[in-house]
Amino acid sequence: MNSQLKLSVLDLVPRWGESSFEEALQQAVILAQSAEQWGYGRYWAAEHHDLEHLSCASPEILLSHIGARTTRIRLGSGAVLLPHYSPLKVAENFRMLAALYPGRIDLGIGRAPGGSAHTSMALSGNFLGHVADLPQRIRALTELLEDRYRYDDVPVAAKPVPAAQPVMWMLGTNTKGAGYAAEFGTGYVFGQFMSDTDGAEILRSYREGFQPSADLREPRAMVAVSVICAETEEQARKLAALFPRPGESDLPSEPTDSDSSGPSRRLIIGTPASVRDKLQMMAEKYRCDEFLVVTPVSDYDARLESYRLLMGQ
Repeated sequence: MNSQLKLSVLDLVPRWGESSFEEALQQAVILAQSAEQWGYGRYWAAEHHDLEHLSCASPEILLSHIGARTTRIRLGSGAVLLPHYSPLKVAENFRMLAALYPGRIDLGIGRAPGGSAHTSMALSGNFLGHVADLPQRIRALTELLEDRYRYDDVPVAAKPVPAAQPVMWMLGTNTKGAGYAAEFGTGYVFGQFMSDTDGAEILRSYREGFQPSADLREPRAMVAVSVICAETEEQARKLAALFPRPGESDLPSEPTDSDSSGPSRRLIIGTPASVRDKLQMMAEKYRCDEFLVVTPVSDYDARLESYRLLMGQ
């Protein structure tokens, strides 16, 4: 495959058909182990709540389990939904992971609800109010990871303190998330697979507004894409035509300031060569050489095969 492209896995941890939640979680382990074997750089798990076809409400627990069953691949959240949580607890969880799996942990954060309105209220109360407070939460999380956080002017530390800190990323689909990533000097992941907006323009705004932080001196971006890869174009189209497609129709979008009618599902399908060509074109358009790949097919074996073929194995 093109050596300039870096590929990683984004797993929504879907539960298909009559599969149990236990099987869905075991398939997540198999995917992460296979991705490591095939040369993918990262395995990230998404967070969702009370959705019928999605199985991961706690990425940090799943990542701890997977970390013990892999050796090299970076592990991350795509994303921890920060409006729901205390920054201190998030910092503690991911510092714990970073201490257990040194140099392998990414902390991706997002601002989506991750479930229905009632689920969000049951989880953390006034979600929209928490979204409004998100800049303060990001600032607190950043300070905790840099050991300079104070509460009522009293130092508070997130422990354990690992030798290698988790690397912080902001995930989003519009300029709001990109603006936060730029302001706080984090990496940024544009969710192209669930966005109607112009990703090139959003990434440009992120780069232009980027303010260096203690951990990141230059802007760093990834693009999350939806890919189905098969031996032939016909096979790829057949896989893409299978419905339902769990993880897409169920996937709630982040709050938006636009009047968009809702996120589209931009699916890249084809043979390994044609998909890599399309990704290369996207890399040039977005000025980004790293992709998080989610594969929305309702068959675990076909999903693994798609990832294997894409990496040229």
